[in-house]
Order: sequence, then C-alpha cells, then structure tokens
Amino acid sequence: MTFWIINSISAFLLSVFFSGIMIPQILLIAFKRRLFDEQDPRKIHKGLVPRLGGIAFTPVVCFTISLLLGISSLTGRPYMLDEMIPNATNIAFGFCALFTLYLTGLADDLVGVRYLAKFVVQILCSILLISAGLWFSNLHNLFFINALPWWLGMPLTMIVVVFIINAINLIDGIDGLASGLSFAALIIYGTAFFFMKAYIFAVISFAVVGVLIPFFYYNVFGDAKKRKKIFMGDTGSLTIGLILAYLSLELYCISMVYGSELRANPFIVAFCPLLIPCLDVVRVFMGRIRRHNNPFLPDKTHIHHKLLAIGIPPRLCMVTIVTVALFTSTLNIYLSQYIDVNILVLLDIGGWTAGNILLSKRINKINANSN
Repeated sequence: MTFWIINSISAFLLSVFFSGIMIPQILLIAFKRRLFDEQDPRKIHKGLVPRLGGIAFTPVVCFTISLLLGISSLTGRPYMLDEMIPNATNIAFGFCALFTLYLTGLADDLVGVRYLAKFVVQILCSILLISAGLWFSNLHNLFFINALPWWLGMPLTMIVVVFIINAINLIDGIDGLASGLSFAALIIYGTAFFFMKAYIFAVISFAVVGVLIPFFYYNVFGDAKKRKKIFMGDTGSLTIGLILAYLSLELYCISMVYGSELRANPFIVAFCPLLIPCLDVVRVFMGRIRRHNNPFLPDKTHIHHKLLAIGIPPRLCMVTIVTVALFTSTLNIYLSQYIDVNILVLLDIGGWTAGNILLSKRINKINANSN
C-alpha cells in the first residue's frame, strides 16, 4: 500500500514537473511559427493564443509511467511490472488508441482534419478498447437491463466511447472548463481505483491529473499579452476525452470483478464523473435539432454560454460548473448505495433540465429588459 501511495504521488509530481517544462517550450515554438487559435464570434478570448497545449499531455503521461516502471524495476521492487502484466492487453490497446487519437488531434490543430475523418479515427480507437475486453456486458439494472450479449454490448460501448470523446471536446469553451472537469473526474477515478486495489490505473489517473495542472495555470491565469496563455486544442481535448473513456470503462470492468464489496452501483461509479459534459452535449444537440439546425455546427447554447449570458464572469462560470460536477458525482455515488439507478438517473436529468430552464428564463428576462 505504501509503495502505491508513493508512486501515485510521484506520478502526479513528475507529470507536473515535465508538463511545466514542456508547455513554455510549446508556447515559444507556437509564437515563432505563428500557430494561433482563430478568432470567431463564439470565442471570448482576445489576443493571439496558441492552441497546442494538448501536445504535452500524451508524451508526459507515457514518459512518467515508463520512468516509474523503470525505477521500480531497477531498485528491485518490480511491483508496477507485476501489476501491469495481468493488465498488459488493456494497457497496450489503450495506449495504441491514445497515440492514434493524439496524432489525429495534432494534425487537426496544425493543418486541419475533416470531422468525418476524426469520427472514423474515434471509432477505430473504440474498437481498440473493445478488443482489450473493455465493453458493456452488464448495465447493472440501468433501464432495467442487466446482462448484455456481445452483439449489443460492443456497439453500445463504441457509441459511448465516441460520445465521451466528443463531450469533452465540445465542453472546451471557456478557460479551464474542460481541464477542470477532467481534473475532477480523474480525482474520483484515481481514488476509486485505489479503493478497488487497481493500483496501476490509480497511478495513471494521478499522472494525468498532474499533466493538467501546469496547463490549467497557463490556460486560466496566463496573460495573452505576455505570451503566457495557451489552449489545449483538439490534441488535448480528444486525448483527454479518450483517457477518460478508457479509465471509465476500466473502472466499470474492475468494479464488476470487485463484486459485493462495492456497495455503490458500478455504472454510476464509472460514468457519473462525466455526467455534466455528457448531459450538456445531449441537451445542446436536441436543441439544435428542435430548431432545425445542423447538430454538429457550433453555436452559443452550451451551459457555459448560458452562465455567461446572465452576467457571470468566465472564471467564476468555470468554477461553478466544476464544483457542481464534483458535488453531483460524489452525491450520485453515495446515493447509488440506497436508490435505484433508474430513479437516480431520472433525478439527474430532471435537475439538469430544471436548471437549464431557469437559466433560459433568466436570459430571456435580461434580453427583454435590455430591449
């Protein structure tokens, strides 16, 4: 136990250190090559801001895990290797999917990639995860369904993976929001993995938390005038989305093995940390379809746009959404021990819908008064 606590802390600190070195170098290169985020009416930032912060995420996480693995083996304490061997297939296919999407995001940030091509790559990544055995074989009474046959569970898993990737990508609308929501989810995942004695995945979770810290600082507190501000871009949002999808599936599968020791509903534990971005995407897409608009064309109807519209400053808006996400996740996990999962999901959807209706009424009132 002590070994894994030390390694989790080490993974976090090493990722913070290496990410803190890489991001300033990325900023330097971006300004030399004039690689900036394009302005459009939906964006609230001013000045020249590079969008390549996500380039640091995958290399730093992989380097940190590899370094800790090497050190533990070199010092005669190969516990990490012993933990990795039973999970070799899952980890190998997971990292293959990660590098595939990382290169796609990088190409998109540098030269642009068609949405259909990105969608195909996301499907390929989901197939890689499914090939590792990470797919839904049981919904744990969600929609009153338990066991699922492979021909239904595998396509459903593919849809969920692609959905989560895009949910994180689409919620990345104001400084610190995507990284803050991911940070909150990863803390829950790391803690849950530790509780279930899946230590290697706890180390991976905390390594990803560490890589987000320096980015969050430059993204939220960086000054564009001093060339210190950066966005994660598609390289970051897509890869972080995939990591969250991978860890959620891993937690789902491990919680099934963990069995009766886990009182909370495994499905809630694995996926409620992603509830806010996922609910927001569903609401936005349904709204676009209802207005006869293309659901894939961007607009200003996300939850952060609504909070901005009622006068909440961007930074407070980010803090509010992340706090709500963290509180909701914790409450859901606790209540799932006592409340049926279907009732819990209905309460979540009802609360989310009611909150958005109140925000819309407030926005309409402000617009009416301004006219």
